Amino acid sequence: MRLTTKGRFAVTAMIDLAIRGGEGPVTLAGISERQKISLSYLEQLFGKLRRHNLVESVRGPGGGYCIARPLEQVTVADIIRAVDEPLDATQCGGKENCHEEHRCMTHDLWSTLNAKMYEYLASVSLHDLVSKQQDKVALLTGQRLGPRPRVKEVLVRA
Repeated sequence: MRLTTKGRFAVTAMIDLAIRGGEGPVTLAGISERQKISLSYLEQLFGKLRRHNLVESVRGPGGGYCIARPLEQVTVADIIRAVDEPLDATQCGGKENCHEEHRCMTHDLWSTLNAKMYEYLASVSLHDLVSKQQDKVALLTGQRLGPRPRVKEVLVRA
């Protein structure tokens, strides 16, 4: 697996959004400032996250982004897949042509690793990550950071 900054930044930005989203839409400029991620890079990532129905955009004054599903239903694997991050440790991309157009001797090892990585990332929800982050802050400061994650209310569009 080659997890690049694209996947890392997307997960970090989604945690930030989830922590602060209980107070209403969150701006990308705010996430950019807090997490030290380029605003233009966040715009690209959030375009992909929106197309995969992980976030919703709210236009106008007070606008920004909200998580589109309950936090328990968004996994790290969902986020990484949404931003086109490959989860593949094989040299051949799963095509089994890694050694002179044939399977290499370690193909099964790396394929199994791929499956285990995906299984693990699919088992970690955004709710889990937010709760851990809030617990860390609570231990350090004696107080919680933002409201506890809750199920997002569905917006009815006219």
